Amino acid sequence: MPLNDDQNSDSDSSRLSESTASSSDSEYSRQSFNSDSSSKPSSPASSPPKIITFDELMAAARNLTDLTLAHEIAVNANFCIKDEDFPRNSFAGTVKQIVHKAFWDHLESELNEDPPEYEHAIKLFEEIKEILLSFLTPGANRMQNQICEVLDTDLIRQQAEHNAVDIHGLANYIINTMGKLCAPIRDNDIKQLKATDNIVELLRQIFRVLDLMKVDMANYTIQNLRPHLQRHLVDYERTKFQEILEETPSALDLTTEWIKESMEDELSSISDESSSSPGADSSSKPIISPTLVLNNGYLKLLQWDYHKTIPETLITDEVRLQELREKLNQLKIIACVCLITNNTVGAAIVDVPDFADQLKRISVPLLEGMNKKTFDLKEALNAIGVQICSKVNRSLTERGLPALNEEMQSNLMGQIAHIVEENNPVSSLIDKRIQFFMRSFLALPSFQKCMPTMPGGLSVIQTEMEFVGSQYASIVNFNKQVYGPFYANILRKLLFPEAPVGKAETETPAN
Repeated sequence: MPLNDDQNSDSDSSRLSESTASSSDSEYSRQSFNSDSSSKPSSPASSPPKIITFDELMAAARNLTDLTLAHEIAVNANFCIKDEDFPRNSFAGTVKQIVHKAFWDHLESELNEDPPEYEHAIKLFEEIKEILLSFLTPGANRMQNQICEVLDTDLIRQQAEHNAVDIHGLANYIINTMGKLCAPIRDNDIKQLKATDNIVELLRQIFRVLDLMKVDMANYTIQNLRPHLQRHLVDYERTKFQEILEETPSALDLTTEWIKESMEDELSSISDESSSSPGADSSSKPIISPTLVLNNGYLKLLQWDYHKTIPETLITDEVRLQELREKLNQLKIIACVCLITNNTVGAAIVDVPDFADQLKRISVPLLEGMNKKTFDLKEALNAIGVQICSKVNRSLTERGLPALNEEMQSNLMGQIAHIVEENNPVSSLIDKRIQFFMRSFLALPSFQKCMPTMPGGLSVIQTEMEFVGSQYASIVNFNKQVYGPFYANILRKLLFPEAPVGKAETETPAN
């Protein structure tokens, strides 16, 4: 089967970023890394080794939690708090159900006594008062005073001593106040509360709706906080990570190893090229672009084994990067299927409109969930092969052409089934072109919005590749903005170990 489409250009894919770096890139980088920028407050400072106490470790964990949450709020427009409960059939759900039922049954028995016992009910009203007050905005003094006056627990206790508590009246006031404070989406819940007569069930449902209102308030706060975080996220994340680094000096160990591996790969690549060039000077020290080293590191993340711990500076985007890797794996299979089909069937289908898209529509549903452990990729590829043979034969028959014979069908299905095998030539070719395309995004200036040229064989997945590439470039460019000074410090130590130790430049390596 011919596989030489655009192969000549593939040999240059690993060197793409160098074409965008100036000839003085290494010298500029050396000057940047060797300069003492101690006057710049945003430079990450190195910390001497020290023994970490438990309190310091917990402080670092809190900083990481704050950093991760702020990052998620700012970059994920769909991030929100959800009201999730334990599954009813789970152990925790069963225990919760039993405990809650016991509490409300006990409250009902107290209110049915003669005279009624109100102490537990009063504590519930006190809790409801605090929740309602937490919903008020600054300056809502009138409603605050009213809530404190009506739900005055000292007054309610005095009334209870004389058996004069209007518990239904208090509940109705609470419901009306909730109706004024709740989001429109809770209006139906408020109506249902007003239609509930049993006081114990009413109190139980009031707490249920208050919990929903807490979630609504949290999401409203997040929505208002997002624009502010987006404006200040780079400085905030960098400051938070610096605090983590001060608490735990080993917080860059995995990141250093990640960059070191990328540098070693680049040195190996340069060495291989030098050995294959007769006129190369083997005695000269290789010049490595820090930008290229860093970009190669980012490319590794698209093939990362996410069972391993990701570099510390990328933890906040781990889920997004993993999703991109999984999406690229699916797109690679689709491109392989289309390339194999086109090369096998050839001219017979070349004139069929949108035939490649039809092959993609066959493949996508059968590859859904392919990154789950329980997914059987071989079985899915066999199913794809069967359906594609059927589709090809139907298309040929409709155009008055003979259908594929058994040998051709077996050959086509076999090649599709073998995509999953290690070192499969079609899979390796498509993977190389995908890497070339993703590398192209990193070579573009961050302000440039145009799309890189799509390599041959990927046109069937062009729309999806451009979308994934844009998301990937966005993650990488933002990561460079935040952690560029830390990367510069690491790269300086790895590339120029003889240089005097100083603080890293606040500017990131060239994009």
